[in-house]
Amino acid sequence: MTHKQKDLPIQRDWLSKTLAGIVWGVVLGLAGSGWFSYLHPDMPLAVRGQLAMWMFAPIALGVLAGVYFFSSGIRAWCWLGSVALLASGTLALWRLF
Repeated sequence: MTHKQKDLPIQRDWLSKTLAGIVWGVVLGLAGSGWFSYLHPDMPLAVRGQLAMWMFAPIALGVLAGVYFFSSGIRAWCWLGSVALLASGTLALWRLF
């Protein structure tokens, strides 16, 4: 490790990234399990419900783990928010029609 790399401070927006991962991870987890349940209506309800329920945690935790790859907290909020609102909004509109 060079001297220049050692002097770099810890990024100060880790709190913003963490909050974005938690908030939008929950929304994306719910939207993902909702899409799964909606796209598989022929599956028995007991199986579909269990799969949709257990699908939530990997999606939410995957988003929370991947949020630190964003270069800043504001980018994490904007990108994840856009994807989450698109996923949940299209699911809501699709279910209306």
